[in-house]
Amino acid sequence: MALLLPNRGGMFGAAADAVRSGVLAAYSRQKENIQLVVVETGDSVPDMQRAYDDASAKFDILIGPLSRSAVTSVIQSGRVAKPTIALAQPDLPGEAEAQLPPMMLTVGLSIDDEARQVANWVEKEKAPGKIFAISTAVAWQKRAVRSFQARARQLGLQVDTLELSTPGNALSAPGLAQLAKRIEQEKPALIFAALDAGQAVQLRSAVGTELPFYGTSQINPFTLNRDNPNDKIPELDGVKLIDLPWQLEPDNVAVARYPHPAGNDGDRPNPDLARLYALGIDAYRIAYGISRQQSGFDLDGVTGRLNVNMARGGSTYFQRQETQAVYQDGLPVPTADQY
Repeated sequence: MALLLPNRGGMFGAAADAVRSGVLAAYSRQKENIQLVVVETGDSVPDMQRAYDDASAKFDILIGPLSRSAVTSVIQSGRVAKPTIALAQPDLPGEAEAQLPPMMLTVGLSIDDEARQVANWVEKEKAPGKIFAISTAVAWQKRAVRSFQARARQLGLQVDTLELSTPGNALSAPGLAQLAKRIEQEKPALIFAALDAGQAVQLRSAVGTELPFYGTSQINPFTLNRDNPNDKIPELDGVKLIDLPWQLEPDNVAVARYPHPAGNDGDRPNPDLARLYALGIDAYRIAYGISRQQSGFDLDGVTGRLNVNMARGGSTYFQRQETQAVYQDGLPVPTADQY
């Protein structure tokens, strides 16, 4: 196997380091008859494409590339001839899955997928009425709202999208006041907030705690290291979200198998890098399953419940179901029911 990652000195260095550490953690526990070689590339798309083409001629299975642009380039090159576990989602129009080469799985963590999963969850729980889907002008937030809205509409739900401005990196006070007034007048069934944790706290303080409130993994800034009693957000108690088992379930059998990446003493662990470490673990486990000639299989992964299908000459399919959670006593805790 070849693990294709940008070099450590480039713009993707920290992300590449996290994925590399996760892959090596999984490899150290499951390496029967596997030779794993790390191939470092430059940051540019042509550099990554050349590295992919070269590795494809030498290795049986490829894990990578890591960036969205490089994955898109590999797909559009028409040169995917070996099983490839891409570590990001491509930038393709429409339904990307329908356009993937038959030998490629795209297993990257996706805010779009999370938003669609939240829409599925909401459809099973919501009271009658419209949904307010809220973001700022940040690209990932707008993308999450679009994905949530599209899936919710497929499920027959009514969604109004609202974009809040962020002067001084905080949600606009007049905008929040206007939103609170609109909520009072229109009485929506719930809020979907494509926001980070700090923004979610601001929003909740402005609109109150009565309205059901859902979000993505980005409202969970914690890692599994919960030794610091100050790492709590009681203002979000009752808020529902989805996130990786790696971030939520220290007692999960799959999670407990692997070491936590070492950090600097006193530093708050970076949750996004922790998620990429978990992605590395599951990417290797998927590649390992394919190396065992398994065309279709399920995994209890550290990034979620995974369903993998890579049948030669058949359909390629990958699905991740993340863990549903609710804030209790300032921390997100998995819910009893998992849809």
